[in-house]
Amino acid sequence: MVVVTRIRREVLTLPAAELGPDNPLPPLRPLDEVHRVDDRDRADIPPDMARGLGYAPLRSLLPVRLRDGYDRTRAPRALDALVIENDRLRATVLPGLGGRVASLLHLPTGRELLYRNPVFQPADFALNGAWYSGGIEWNIGATGHTTLSCAPLHAARVPAPDGGEMLRLWEWERLRDLPFQVDLWLPDGSDFLYVAVRVRNPHEHPVPTYWWSNIAVPEEVRVLAPAEAAWRFGYEQRLRRVPVPSYDGIDRTYPLNSPYAADYFYDVPDGRRRWIAALDAAGQGLVQTSTDVLRGRKLFVWGSGPGGRRWQQWLTEPGTGGYCEIQAGLARTQLEHVRLDAESEVSWLEAYGPLDTSPAGEWTCAVRQAEERLEAVLPRARVEEAYARWRPHADTGPGEILATGSGWGALEVLRAGWKLPGTPFSESTLGQDQEPWRELLRTGSLPAPRGPEPAGATPVAPHWRDLLETAPATWHTEYHLGIAQWHAGDRAQAV
Repeated sequence: MVVVTRIRREVLTLPAAELGPDNPLPPLRPLDEVHRVDDRDRADIPPDMARGLGYAPLRSLLPVRLRDGYDRTRAPRALDALVIENDRLRATVLPGLGGRVASLLHLPTGRELLYRNPVFQPADFALNGAWYSGGIEWNIGATGHTTLSCAPLHAARVPAPDGGEMLRLWEWERLRDLPFQVDLWLPDGSDFLYVAVRVRNPHEHPVPTYWWSNIAVPEEVRVLAPAEAAWRFGYEQRLRRVPVPSYDGIDRTYPLNSPYAADYFYDVPDGRRRWIAALDAAGQGLVQTSTDVLRGRKLFVWGSGPGGRRWQQWLTEPGTGGYCEIQAGLARTQLEHVRLDAESEVSWLEAYGPLDTSPAGEWTCAVRQAEERLEAVLPRARVEEAYARWRPHADTGPGEILATGSGWGALEVLRAGWKLPGTPFSESTLGQDQEPWRELLRTGSLPAPRGPEPAGATPVAPHWRDLLETAPATWHTEYHLGIAQWHAGDRAQAV
């Protein structure tokens, strides 16, 4: 019996910690950035990579607030979920927690293809604090885990390229002021989840952007990718090119062989198909592939030493098994940002599904066999065709709204009058945080809070700073103007 692809609401109940409130104070301190590269390594880095490393690194978390109100007291809690399913795969998405794909279940075999965290436990790993492990995470903004890790996204049903339905997620990323969308669908009978992503720059100037799809998988695997070398970043701020699979006499493609946390950014040759797979000893696991725009591929390991083990326990329930991450991104490494030209966009298609092939043995042979198997079950041409079929649907307006994100996108659209087909930011989504700023747009004055609550978040982009500078100088306006000036580097005026 053919099961028609469908999207439905579901409630996922997990032992979960409270996320708690955002910190009401503006984050004025510079970022404590661990992803800096030692000057000793810069001479050996290719020029295009060096430019990306130096291009618009994030200096401040503003206008985003810190999410540091979470705790470690877990109790059963209901999480809203959206399930997209055909007769082969079932994907469970958490729209209220960054649109994370929490589970990808292969129905004929009953195999979970991802590392599915049995708890929800925030920890201080996102750029703005609260982050949780497991599933597939959509990282946009700047080097690190997105500030939207634990934030709600907009979600809706949209017609899919094959005539069925797809699930659209979208939001406004505030660090770089960019709207983005993620479209997920399952063609009937497909063993692969298709994910089309688009990031748009509506501004009249170029903007730095960043994207990495972060996939958690069980760590008792071998990770395969079409590369003979990788750029290793080991958190002692050294970025060095190392051979794959082994260096220092150890095969690092087995995550548990590495004693310390490290990133391995695979140097996939131009023209080679973009893919990465994690396969267990039985030759079963997950493969991710994409169109060529999504250039980078990465393995992250926590390390088998006591530090890595302790972090694994901290992020989940002790005794439930560890995980590693395989990832795919716009640049060769996560230390780089990419220029997105004025009034332009970037888009691509990803596919996630099961792969069955032995990962053991000599590296070149194992990679070739995996690539041949991938081509047999999902030809490269089919991925390109699916992307081409999706493009006319990218601007299709959403149908039934399934979840609501923030009102910040609606505020920016109201200010600039942008038309963003496919990702509407309706005025109906404006909330308490945005209301004073809508009043500033309408009247030229910023109303102060009416009660004892602290002042809200501060938009800090130049256009908002200009509006604050011309508004009547109440204490509330001066407070927000000071924060915007601090962000702009005008510390004397800010004080």
